[in-house]
Amino acid sequence: MPAGLRRLAALGCERWTLSTLEPTLLDREQLETLATIVAEGSFERAAILLNVSKGAISQRIKALEETLATVLLIRERPVVATPAGELLLRHAQALRLSEQATLNVLRRPTDPGAFVSVAVAVNADSLATWLPTALWALLEQHRIAIEVVADDQAHTIGRLVRGEVIGCVSTERKAPSGFVALPLGVMEYRCYATPDFAARYFPNGLSVQSVLPAPAVVFNRKDTLHDQFLQAVFGFPIERYRRHYLPAPATLLQSLVNGVAYGLVPVMQAQALVDECRLVDLAPGHPIAVELFWHHWEHQPSLSIDVTKHLLSQAAQLLQQQACSTATPSAPPGA
Repeated sequence: MPAGLRRLAALGCERWTLSTLEPTLLDREQLETLATIVAEGSFERAAILLNVSKGAISQRIKALEETLATVLLIRERPVVATPAGELLLRHAQALRLSEQATLNVLRRPTDPGAFVSVAVAVNADSLATWLPTALWALLEQHRIAIEVVADDQAHTIGRLVRGEVIGCVSTERKAPSGFVALPLGVMEYRCYATPDFAARYFPNGLSVQSVLPAPAVVFNRKDTLHDQFLQAVFGFPIERYRRHYLPAPATLLQSLVNGVAYGLVPVMQAQALVDECRLVDLAPGHPIAVELFWHHWEHQPSLSIDVTKHLLSQAAQLLQQQACSTATPSAPPGA
């Protein structure tokens, strides 16, 4: 009998066995099944992808839930994870990254399987402006297969919490429990239109009477930037103005250039058109500064640490830094 068990027996704990002293180990197959169900949104599609029966999928999840004595999935359409399930999804993602990174060290660089799949969530304007430059450099330095999920900057953090991505660009200053938020920098937006559009709709400048019939363009229904701009200009909210929804930054900018709308776009995206006098700033005294933060897991695998350090370094060069305050909680990239 091991010494530890002899000591327990001496204390009157003869009923203890070695198995009762071991911690519960999570089954990797069950974890992968959980992650696949959430990614596919249903048990049926997960079964097809994993090449097993739906019954086998259900049994794996049932066994995992019984092991942990908690419900991990909300069986709706689509299937979504509970808070406990989200925690396990992040754990499964971390296991994948650590395992793939280890395999890359063991494999030859020419091995076609020597890459790591990494998913991040970003806002569309970042993807249309500064982020590609950062991504190209990242892809040159690391053998990874990147998946970029585009969403509104105020909603990307939900994907991180659900375990869908390893990090996200967000406007949220404070990180949820279990995560860290680090400042990236500031994107400055200004309200632009063509000279002809400005002369037609705003001959005397912006006014409440002129902005109501003038067609504005915004990204989507989640986008509140134009509302913030109008409130900053007039001092009170204006809601019933005419607007188009174009959920693609390049198309949104093109609508301004074609003179069919006015709207807010990042300065770095529009500056060349302003220099060519194709667009004009309708409110030079009212720029909108949007602070961006990089959110990541509190305990990162080594590859995630590298991604975080790289994006922070690139953002320091590509984004304005002077207006960006320290995020809370603050921590170094490897925290």
